[in-house]
Amino acid sequence: MKTLAILLFSFFILSGQAQLKTNDAIPLQEEVKNYTLETVVDGINNPWGMAFLPDGSMLITEKSGILYHFKNGSKTEVKNLPAVYNRGQGGLMDVVLHPNYAQNGWIYITYASTEGEGTGGNTKLIRAKLENEALTQIESLYKCEPNTTKGQHFGSRIVFDNTGYLYFSAGERGNHFVNPQDITRDNGKIYRLNDDGSIPKDNPFVGKENAKQAIYSYGHRNPQGMAIHPETGVLWEHEHGPQGGDEINIIKKAANYGWPVVTYGIDYDNSVISNEQTKSGIENPVYYWAPSIAPSGMAFVTSDKYPHWKGHLLVGSLKFQYLELVKLDGEKIIGRQKIAADSGRLRNVVQGPDGFIYMGVEGKGIVKIIPN
Repeated sequence: MKTLAILLFSFFILSGQAQLKTNDAIPLQEEVKNYTLETVVDGINNPWGMAFLPDGSMLITEKSGILYHFKNGSKTEVKNLPAVYNRGQGGLMDVVLHPNYAQNGWIYITYASTEGEGTGGNTKLIRAKLENEALTQIESLYKCEPNTTKGQHFGSRIVFDNTGYLYFSAGERGNHFVNPQDITRDNGKIYRLNDDGSIPKDNPFVGKENAKQAIYSYGHRNPQGMAIHPETGVLWEHEHGPQGGDEINIIKKAANYGWPVVTYGIDYDNSVISNEQTKSGIENPVYYWAPSIAPSGMAFVTSDKYPHWKGHLLVGSLKFQYLELVKLDGEKIIGRQKIAADSGRLRNVVQGPDGFIYMGVEGKGIVKIIPN
């Protein structure tokens, strides 16, 4: 009986290993050190999101629940922040400005909140204004439900497209066989809203019985990177896979991105999640990483300050502690290059209004890439 158990265990391990498909078609090139790194904001343990204000100052979210305003070389803790559920991968997450911030002053924030049904927390989106280093006029725009005490997969990133729609992501909260494929449930989704939190009339599931009408796409695992392509205006996203299968996706209205029906990865105990990598009716990723790099943060380079990077995509790696330049030819990935190797866990990357690239590095703060 003991021998049979060992044989069965070995079978499952080998099956899992066979399922982990290696994506080695595009090798990772070593970095070309034609830049220097400068820490511009230090003392932030987990700088999740950052947004640049018109006066050149910066808002920075710290996962534990602190919103910093960095101005004139010093950082101030912004007051009147809602209570943040800081558990596992959840906490204070992204921050972005309204495209017309100079006129209306709206700031958008995602964080893990205990509000609503159930014990624990889930991803929430608010907007507010900044006055005298405090949040004012706070408005609740969307809250994923139900809450759960699970610590994984909250998401979350926020972007505005070129027509003023707001998109934000929420991971599947560790309930992957229930949430991502069910449009009557939150989580494992990318949502689209008007800037005031109302539902756009042409959202894909408006009018469908019991559907969460804010959903724009579904079948996602844990999206922690989103960006609008500067030429096409289309939303790109990346998300964490399990062991293997981190993905880059181009987001389409009403599309199903497959988790967990299809995946290029296996579970953390080496068990098989799905025997399929592709399936009819499910969008294929533009690219997938196997082994996983644990991606976080995403930005297209449009700045002339980086001529060899311009027109390509930047993605942070938490696992391997570098910034990856994903080289593009249209919508096709044609190359990969390491940047800022051994810098630390890369949580976020943003191109600032000054044209420089800024990285959020865990345990350090905000680091600026200065071309030589």
